[in-house]
Formats: sequence, C-alpha cells, structure tokens
Amino acid sequence: MVNKKYTLCIIREARADENRTPITPNQVQELIKKFPNLHILVQTSKKRCFRDKDYLNVGAEITNDISNADIIFGVKEVDISTLIENKTYLFFSHTTKVRNYINQATQDKAIIYKKELLREILKKNVTLIDYENIREVSGKGYRYLGFGRFAGIVGCYNTLNLYLKLQKEKSLPRAFEINNYEKIKELLGKQNFNKLKILQTGNGNVAKGSMEVLKHANIKQVSINDYLNKKYNEGVFCNISTREYVERNDGKDYSVQDFTSNPHEYKSKVKKYLLDADMLITGHYWEPKFPKLFYPNQINEFKNLKIIGDITCDINGGVPTTIKSTTIAKPYYSIDINSMKEIDLSNKGIAVMAVDNLPSELPNEASEEFGDSLISEVLPYLINKDDGRICRATTTSKGKFCTLYDYLENFIK
Repeated sequence: MVNKKYTLCIIREARADENRTPITPNQVQELIKKFPNLHILVQTSKKRCFRDKDYLNVGAEITNDISNADIIFGVKEVDISTLIENKTYLFFSHTTKVRNYINQATQDKAIIYKKELLREILKKNVTLIDYENIREVSGKGYRYLGFGRFAGIVGCYNTLNLYLKLQKEKSLPRAFEINNYEKIKELLGKQNFNKLKILQTGNGNVAKGSMEVLKHANIKQVSINDYLNKKYNEGVFCNISTREYVERNDGKDYSVQDFTSNPHEYKSKVKKYLLDADMLITGHYWEPKFPKLFYPNQINEFKNLKIIGDITCDINGGVPTTIKSTTIAKPYYSIDINSMKEIDLSNKGIAVMAVDNLPSELPNEASEEFGDSLISEVLPYLINKDDGRICRATTTSKGKFCTLYDYLENFIK
C-alpha cells in the first residue's frame, strides 16, 4: 500500500470542547506494524480523549512541531493562525452548504470564520480535502466518513434523559460521564417510557443511531399507518424519511431527484405526524432551500409536544424551535411557543436538546469507528492510486479552488 515514506500527523483540535481524534492509538499501532514506511506524528494535546502517552506507547512521535508532516489529519476546522504553507490537510471544513450564503450579507460568526479560513488556505497554498465530500464516485455518492451514527446515539440518549428530567424522574448520568455505549444501553433498558409517542425523522446514519437507542430503551417501532391511527399503552416511535414528510404543491408524485432540483415546489406535511406526538427527534438532512418542517404559528396545534431533540441542529433552520445550539455542559433549554423566546427549562413551552458536537460525549468509540473508515476507505486512495474519491473531495489545490468548488470564489469575496 505505501510505496514511499510518508509522515502523517494527527493535529491538536482548536475547539475547546472537541476531544475526538481521527485516528486512535490502536489504529496507529496497526498502521505502523502493517506499513513500516509510515511515520506518525501526534501533536501534543491535554484534551484529546486519548493521552499523548497512549500514542507514544504504540510508536508515534509526540511533538508540538508538525512542520515535517506530509499529510495532516484533524476532526473540526483548524485554527487559522496555525495553518502551515504547502501542506495537505484533511478535516471537516463545513463549507459545502455555504453556497446558500453567496451574495448574502451576514454577521454570522461561523460563516465569517469559514470565509477567513478559506482565504488563508488559498493564501498559504494549502491542499484541503474535506471529509464530508469523500464519497463513492458512482451511484448515490455514499459518504465514507462521518460521526453521524454516534451523533444519533448520544442525541437520542440526551433527549430521552430530558424526558426523565421533566417527568421528575431520576435522570440518568450524562453520556460523557458514562463514556461507554454498552453501559448506556444497559441503563436505558431499565427505564419506563410507557405511552411516550415519538416521531423520528431521517433515514441516514444519524437516524439509524437514534433508532438503535430507542429500541434499546424498549420503545417499539410502529408503521406510519399504525402511528397515525392507533392508540398505544406502551412507548412507540415512527420513523419518516423525506418522502413521507414533504409533498409537491401540485399533488404530483415525489422523487428524490425532483425534490433536490425543485425544493421550492414542495411543502412539509409533517404537521399530521405531530398532532398527538409527545416528542420529536430529528435526524434528517436539511438545507435552507428545503421547506421547513413546520412554522411557529402551527405549534399550538401540537397539543402533546413537549420535547424536541434536534440532532440536526440547523439554527433557525427546518425546526423553528432551534434558535441556538447548546453545549455538552448545558444541553437543554425551553422555548415559549408564543413568543418563540428562550425560557427557563420546565414543562412550560417546548424543551429543546440541540447540542452541536454530540459525538464528543462518547469520543473514544466515535473516534474508533471514524478511524476504521479513514484507514480502509481513505488512506489507500490518498497515498497510492486514487479512484476519484480523493480528487472529488479536494476543495483547494495550488492556491485555487478546484473545479467542483469554484463557486466558493464568490463566497469568500
């Protein structure tokens, strides 16, 4: 696999609340054993979920100076001031959706940061390969890398824990306190969620992770027809994909291609699913051009809806109650359904869970799963022959945006 010497680096994460890593010590050990031409640097970090010593013990070099690295791996956006000229970086840059902000004036700090990051990347001749865009080159463009399943797992656990909290039940320990998915499943299996009626959106890895947790909590999945027409004395949930919650304005049939190309021709029909739901958990993909799930003036019709776990966490996006993201330290808030303003957490209004870095609550296992995919589906194509997946994910090269991403030129202006 590795025909020449490469120095790979695991960078220190810039975000104060980010403790994940793209490659774990076990995986470093596996790589070094299998490919003797690889040299692995690990930038020192006190907050990473694995200690520097864990990497040192398996043969990595621990250092602050990573200037000798050929390829630098991170998780989230890097600190702009630390970018090194003429290097190749892989991380989640979160720039794919910014085409929605081109030609729009914005004071959003995250958008401003993305512009500054991209400008500096071009200035320093950095090759940026975005994890989000490393996809299958044929077929449906399946993403090879992501933390979606663990976002769903932790997001659902947090939301069920919020329910227990509001029911004055003894709430469970937080996921980051347990830091073990098997233990979480064991604890959930002992809880009582009788008569709780949940709507779960999405059909990707986020929704799948969330549904894993619901089933471990002994909450039964029911069909859409039964969910809408039957009454239950046990906890149940119904899963709906985009096909089930949107419809064309003219009544014609839905198709994925048509919806993606003409989202303005569609409207949400999620209202009928929420009329007697107790809880909404979102795991669907959303863009600003898509219809919102519902609008503030509809919320009064959702008589039983008390909790929304917005795992997708698009602020002021498809779910209007998500007026801000929350943190691992303070994961919940309530919102007054009339003023749509934040109020103290209580049974009044709707309680919201909207943590934007959920996998960081189970960082060891989330990192292990991510690293496995990185090693099997990315590294061989990155340092040997590419089948197209790396090329298509390369956002910048030689001081310019690559063809698929040249629209970003207008964004940074």
